[in-house]
Amino acid sequence: MLKWLSGASDRLNSWLNNGDDNEPTSPQIIPRDQHNISRKHISKAALNVIAGLRKGGYQGFLVGGGVRDLLLAGRPKDFDVATDATPEQIVSLFRGARIIGRRFKIVHVRFGREVIEVTTFRSNHEPKPIELGRPGNKKSVQSESGMLLRDNVFGTVEDDAIRRDFTINALYYTTADFAIYDYTGGIYDLHHKIIRIIGDPETRYREDPVRMLRAARFAAKLNFTIEPETAAPIAKLASTLRDIPAARLFDESLKLLMSGQGLATYYQLKEYGLFEQLFPETGEVLTPDNIFAEQLITNALKNTDKRINQGKPVTPAFIFAAMLWPAVQRRHLELMADRIPEVPALHQASQEIVSRQQQHTAIPKRFGIPMREIWDLQLRLPRRSSRRAESMLENRRFRAAYDFLLLREEAGEDTGGLGQWWTDYQNHNGDQRDNMIRSLRPPANNSRRSTRKRKTD
Repeated sequence: MLKWLSGASDRLNSWLNNGDDNEPTSPQIIPRDQHNISRKHISKAALNVIAGLRKGGYQGFLVGGGVRDLLLAGRPKDFDVATDATPEQIVSLFRGARIIGRRFKIVHVRFGREVIEVTTFRSNHEPKPIELGRPGNKKSVQSESGMLLRDNVFGTVEDDAIRRDFTINALYYTTADFAIYDYTGGIYDLHHKIIRIIGDPETRYREDPVRMLRAARFAAKLNFTIEPETAAPIAKLASTLRDIPAARLFDESLKLLMSGQGLATYYQLKEYGLFEQLFPETGEVLTPDNIFAEQLITNALKNTDKRINQGKPVTPAFIFAAMLWPAVQRRHLELMADRIPEVPALHQASQEIVSRQQQHTAIPKRFGIPMREIWDLQLRLPRRSSRRAESMLENRRFRAAYDFLLLREEAGEDTGGLGQWWTDYQNHNGDQRDNMIRSLRPPANNSRRSTRKRKTD
């Protein structure tokens, strides 16, 4: 191991000090007896794809997070394959394969329930936006800001390595010789727990601003450090995330917040000024004196991480309800201060905040509707007559609303013991529940009845 690690260090230093970011380099090859990747830890579907490509006369490499996580002794959930076959050639090799995407053409190859993502080796593209957008060039298109709008220029595996985002994701493994191919010093960075972007950081972030989110996510997931030059432009370029389609940012948000390291990722996003780009309304509320809002979000992420790591189900509706609640609550109080009744004020606040949020992360209706129902139930939970309490228990969103109530209390909000009341109510039987309801009747009612009785006498 020390032998190839030393070689990786030399390769990285040579690439950083002398190499041209646009020129591919020869790889550091780690043979089978010097790494820990075994085929038994790779899905059969991925192995079948690589075998099918090789049978068809093409190269096939396992690449990206799958190789990275296998080297870290993890068990990847997804495996990606890279090849010199074009998307059309890939489709011709596998029954049920289909090309998806326009910005980056990829092929999904299905084996049973598993889908393997197969990409063609990509090459470097011309750097001038005007030339890239000229008529006749349909493979690579770049905006004036430098963001890649389309990139389907194909090349070799050496070219492909330089086009990947981070060194630790540019490691290639093939069953042709069971070796790992490292073109950018990824082995060195993996060993030293470093997130390092390939090429000039500012240029690469402008090509695809989502790479900044990925840097934060990988740093949190792997407990790695973002290399100083890789980190330097992030705060300056954070606002370029607003050029990314809101639907794509929603998908990225799920990866950030619902992968089991949500809390650590949140701290990374905050450190580099990225959180405010995803949740600007909430970002405005997270002031140093608003301890409740910060605590609510961190507790929600901590609880979500715990459930994910225990294999329990989680829903984006709940985590987004927590992320946006501080902004909704602030607007709710403002509207009530203008003498709008409590319930209509909450509905209006919810509508306003969600509408503005959709411009940044487009929350699908299947999550947006239950999210708003969780909020609405926060005003219904205090209303506990006998019929209402029993009806509340039958509401399909009760459990989520109850958990959200406990989350608010845990963050420091005073609800007058409402969470404990609902906890006891669920644990009691019919007669005990009736007694709990009766105990809620205000003493003033009995006093008024006594007064009326004395007047009658």
